[in-house]
Formats: sequence, C-alpha cells, structure tokens
Amino acid sequence: MAVTGLNATDSPGPGVAVIRALRETPDFDLRIVGLSYEALEPGIYLRELVDRTYQLPYPSAGTAALLERLRYIREQEDVAVLIPNFDAELYNFIKLAPQLRALGMHTFLPTLAQLDARDKLNLPAFGAAHGLHVPASRPLHHAAELATAAETLGWPLVLKGRYYDAAVVHSLAQAEQAFLRLSGLWGVPLIAQQFVAGQEINIAGLGDGHGRALSVVPMRKLTITDKGKAWAGITLADEALLALARRFAEATQWRGGFELEIMRSASGELFIMEINPRFPAWIYLTAAAGQNQPAALLRLALGLPVTMMEEYAVGKMFVRYAWDLITDHTQFQQVAALGEL
Repeated sequence: MAVTGLNATDSPGPGVAVIRALRETPDFDLRIVGLSYEALEPGIYLRELVDRTYQLPYPSAGTAALLERLRYIREQEDVAVLIPNFDAELYNFIKLAPQLRALGMHTFLPTLAQLDARDKLNLPAFGAAHGLHVPASRPLHHAAELATAAETLGWPLVLKGRYYDAAVVHSLAQAEQAFLRLSGLWGVPLIAQQFVAGQEINIAGLGDGHGRALSVVPMRKLTITDKGKAWAGITLADEALLALARRFAEATQWRGGFELEIMRSASGELFIMEINPRFPAWIYLTAAAGQNQPAALLRLALGLPVTMMEEYAVGKMFVRYAWDLITDHTQFQQVAALGEL
C-alpha cells in the first residue's frame, strides 16, 4: 500500500488515520509505504504505522514529474494499491490512473468530471442540478469585489480558499484582511459563501462508482479548532443524514471516499457546505464504529467484492491529542537530503 497525507498536525491530513484503519483489516498482511511532501510530516516517523517513506514532488510540478517519481518508487516497492488523500493532488493522480495501472498500482478514485462537479466554485450549480440545499456563493478574484459580495450574500460572510482554509468575517475590513491572507496562501479565486448558522455535522462515505454508498457514517463535531477542524466528534444515528449521503452517491455515481460537510439550521434544514473528494482526517472513527471505509476502499481498488455496511456504533467518540514524537536527527536528515526513509 502507498498512502499520502502524513501531515498529522493541528490541521491534519487523512493519511495517518487511513493507515490506522488499514492496519486493522484482517484480509491482508500489509506493508505501508508513506508518500510525503515535507520532511517534517509526523507520519513519516511513526514507524509502527509506516514501513518506508518516499517524498513526492509538489502537485504544482505536474503529472510528468509525479509519474517519474512513482515509477522509481514502484521499482523499489511492490506497491499494489495507492490511496491519495489531498484535494490538491487528486487531479494529477486521476490523470495518471491508466499509467499507474500499467505499472501495477491500483487506485479507486473519482473521475475528473466528478471532481470538477463538486468543486467549491461549482457547488451552487451542483446543488441546483441535484435538488440539494447549498448556500449561495460567488468567486472572488479581487478584494474590490468583497463589498458587492457582501451586499448579495450578507454579513457575516464566509471566505474560503480554493482547496483549504476559511474565515468568517463580519465587516469589510475583516474581509479585506482575510482576502489578503487566503489569496496569499492559496491564490485566487477565493469563494465568498453565505453564512449559515447551525450545528456542524460531517458525513464520511464510500461510493462504489455505480450509485451506491457502501458505507455512510455521520459525525457531529464536539470541539472545533480555530481553523474549523474537528478536534472531537461523536457518531450519530440520523436517517436524514444517511439518506442525504446515499442521495449524493446516487446522483453523482461517486467513486471512492467522500466527506459531506453539513450545517443543520435551527429549523432542521440540511445545507451542504462543502463536498470533499476523499476521506476526512477523522476517518479512523468509521473503523472504530464498525465500518472500516479505508479497508473497503482497498478491496474496491483490487476489484474484490464489498458488501453494503449498514450497522455502526452510535455514540462512538474521538478526541484528538497532541504529543511529542521523538526521532533521531539522522532520520530527518535522510528524508530532507535523499527523500526516503
């Protein structure tokens, strides 16, 4: 197995949680190859989870550089299945899927059309096409467009980066500051989205590519970081949430893991705030609750049967915590200099 997303920091990637879930499958004896972008991604040094790590070129380097690096990794490691876990890298991996398959590396990813349809820029059109409640939004290329966006969408306003990060702003001055920060990090366009007050809920799901959601596990956020990330959560029993995720998988014929970020208004209406085209960072909770979605994705990638998963433990909680991972400086130097550990 090869898995990306090893940055288990205060804004964690899904990779370490995916690997934890994979380690629990009784179906396979796994060797886990971690794929990193930075030498200080904590997952690199979690040696009980990751057997070997290789660094990848940044997604901005393009598909040719990525394919060259993966060819080298495949020569060193008998990688049968690869699970990418970052939004920004998915385009390259999807484009390379046929070449990777020729190398013997299997994936189970959404199509480019599916990836584009749920993009933040296209989310309002997606909601309208499928009868789903989505907050109004508009793209922003310049800070001068903020005032018009606020007139249309109202205050407070949510500003979002194209792939990551968001800020709730209550005035034009706050909006201009947030625009400079987010555009400096992620470029333009940013997305200005209508603010919806309510209860934050996330849903992790797995689509089979033929309209079925093989697994759906909803979670209510209990603690949220300043970046809006769930730091604690609890599984819910809610048929409306399950039906919404199944409807999404049916409407899109979704292939692979997905996460729906939901806001439940005071009136009980469910708004889809974002659709993430991969597993969330809290995905290990699905395995702990009885539906091991990463293990099921592994089977799908290999063309093995996966049965519908219906039952899961309600009231199962996760709480993240910080701890100091100790390693030797020679390991860091090896990663930084050679791109391998």
